[in-house]
Amino acid sequence: MQYFDTHAHLGLIVDDPIEQLIVIQAARQVSVNRVLSICNSLHDFARVYENLKSTGNVYHAVGVSPSEVKNPGRNWIQSIEQYAQLPGVVAIGEIGLDYYRKFGDKKSQIELFISQLDLAAKLNLPVVIHNRDAGHDVLEILRDRLPPKGGVMHCYSEDAAYAREAVELNLYFSFAGNLTYKNARNLHETVPVLPVDRILIESESPFMVPTSQKGKRNMPKYLPETAMCLARMLGMEPEAMAAQLWENSNRFFGLPN
Repeated sequence: MQYFDTHAHLGLIVDDPIEQLIVIQAARQVSVNRVLSICNSLHDFARVYENLKSTGNVYHAVGVSPSEVKNPGRNWIQSIEQYAQLPGVVAIGEIGLDYYRKFGDKKSQIELFISQLDLAAKLNLPVVIHNRDAGHDVLEILRDRLPPKGGVMHCYSEDAAYAREAVELNLYFSFAGNLTYKNARNLHETVPVLPVDRILIESESPFMVPTSQKGKRNMPKYLPETAMCLARMLGMEPEAMAAQLWENSNRFFGLPN
């Protein structure tokens, strides 16, 4: 079995380059053989990319998250275009809307989101989508502007009814450690309504630690627990679930199996 952690904030787990490599090595020891590094800002992206560019199994998304809407950076569109040409950059993200934290105003967030969706279409890359308390607006925008390569609703948090609407688009759905929580009823009801070939998993580290690791800082090495939980929910053998998730992840990011 092998796993693909499709969303890890490696720069937030540890800051030191050597320690980041240790995090990746620890993940490999439990067969988490590929990791997508996510950064909220372009400054963080440049730093983490430089730290990890020689690992061989860490891929990258580049973009400006809604948390940075007030200060996306000078010439940020040109910067994303430049970074997107680097080896190992496979997606634009994370991008989206966050009305929970109220980063800036809604209009500014929407403009930032749409600009990056259009940029992803221009660059022929998929998008990693952040949605917190903004489900209606996110879906309405994606109906009009989802790039041809599609997108993944990362750390999915909506309900099954929302998933039935979203699955009509070229979207994948990624589940994090909160899938293992007993009270995550909306997620438990959502998983069975999704096509199994549209499901991904992620650590969302250092956040959303699985149940058995409660109280710890989350890391990619804890990802297999989420995969095992998903297998139980779908009545699949762990090996078959792992193989399906691996295939789904590589297909979405345009990588070889």
